[in-house]
Amino acid sequence: MSVACVIDVAGPVLTVQERRLFAARDPWAFILFGRSCETPAQIRALCEDLRDSVGRACLIFIDQEGGRVQRLAPPVWPRLPALSFYGRLWQDNPAHALEACNLHHQIMGEMLTDVGISANCAPCLDLRLEGASSAIGDRALSAEPQCVADLGKAGLAGLKAAGVAGVVKHLPGQGRAALDSHVALPRIAASKEVLEQDLLPFRVNRSAPMGMIGHVVFEAIDPDAPASQSAPVVQTLIREDMGFDGLLMTDDLTMKALDQPDEVKAARVFDAGIDIAMRCHGTLEEREAFLKLCPPLSGPSLVRAQYAEAYASKPAVALDREQLWSRFTELTGWERGMTLSISPDPTRKAWA
Repeated sequence: MSVACVIDVAGPVLTVQERRLFAARDPWAFILFGRSCETPAQIRALCEDLRDSVGRACLIFIDQEGGRVQRLAPPVWPRLPALSFYGRLWQDNPAHALEACNLHHQIMGEMLTDVGISANCAPCLDLRLEGASSAIGDRALSAEPQCVADLGKAGLAGLKAAGVAGVVKHLPGQGRAALDSHVALPRIAASKEVLEQDLLPFRVNRSAPMGMIGHVVFEAIDPDAPASQSAPVVQTLIREDMGFDGLLMTDDLTMKALDQPDEVKAARVFDAGIDIAMRCHGTLEEREAFLKLCPPLSGPSLVRAQYAEAYASKPAVALDREQLWSRFTELTGWERGMTLSISPDPTRKAWA
């Protein structure tokens, strides 16, 4: 029985020690970072080896948003704009923005399935708000909740068209966070009424197959725990009030927002009602110890995991890469060879 964890890989090739660990502990899924992505052929081989290690066609995740956050990056793969690009386009032509955002995610999805990746931690449905940390910044579509909701829905549909399961993030909305959860624990003091604006994009997209919960304290909901360890956030707000029944996973549990031993992190995450714990960085020994802390998938969590796996099904009609790019360029002026100077990826550790 698979254990309730998404775990990382150390490099571009699966080591003998990793293969043995994954065969013994059977994590539900894997996630790749830039350190594991060099060429298409290399990633295909890695994905095949990962699936072989657990003996099934498991999901393999990645963070591929566009802009600053692209694990499949130039010069090997084309760069796509940050999601804020579509928020700006929405202001001039909402219909074009919806189609362009959908094409953006179809193009990304086709890039991912081409190398064996079946799930993407995207789209980001946080609001882009003044005074907040730049950790979200241009990764967010817009400050307007309905714009984010509609463009997010177009993005999810684009990934689905390519056979990729999307993950909406970061529930219940961390666009107001003044601190970067990669380095500290943010606290959001906004009232429930104000937070409803942040939640709207997730409400509209509550049929998404998966959602990622961030490490942020929402003082109006639970002042004592970050969302990723909070039953009032997970069970009351997200499950009951919002009606989200997709698989819920944590953001990376090695982020410095959580200053706790792994034993405490795992216990609090699962006690809060989250389905899957995600750990993205660490030694082989740390990964082995963490996998031992994760329970076997069962009950509603297993049903949700199976639904997410089925959601990432091969499309009935293969996407035409040339047609996608032709229409995308027509709508946006963005050509396949374009690149740009960007600020550092906030999700990337210096050694990753």
